[in-house]
Amino acid sequence: MKNQLITQFTKPSKQDQEVALHSYDALKETLKHLRTETPEIEIEETGERIKVPLNALSLLSEILQVLSQGKSVSVFPIAAEMTTQAAADHLNVSRPYLIKLLETGEIPFTKVGRHRRIRVEDLMTYERAMRAKQERLLTEMMQADEADGLYDT
Repeated sequence: MKNQLITQFTKPSKQDQEVALHSYDALKETLKHLRTETPEIEIEETGERIKVPLNALSLLSEILQVLSQGKSVSVFPIAAEMTTQAAADHLNVSRPYLIKLLETGEIPFTKVGRHRRIRVEDLMTYERAMRAKQERLLTEMMQADEADGLYDT
């Protein structure tokens, strides 16, 4: 199942979105009233009661919110490694472009035999840096356009 979490990016169905939205609202409200770090929840269908770490329930709440918006969600441990194809899919770039990023040192990687592996943490660091760079460049472009009088005030 671990590999499924990393490599499968399927959009939720309309029914899944509706259930996720209802569940998100209920869980978000419930989380406000919890007083323990390991609340016990009950699975209605089986009657089984299980303890769940509070941070796991908070993460579930975030997942439900994203699913309710019709977006795909993938969860994996920070120490996990990804294949080049999974990393390329995550960044929404081609695999050859990702390989270029690896070979030029933009993103660290290790080799297992002939296969490259990217730590999820390193991929997320790269992604955050690229988003920050994009935002900075966009701001600079907007300021330049404003200085040139291209925006109405």
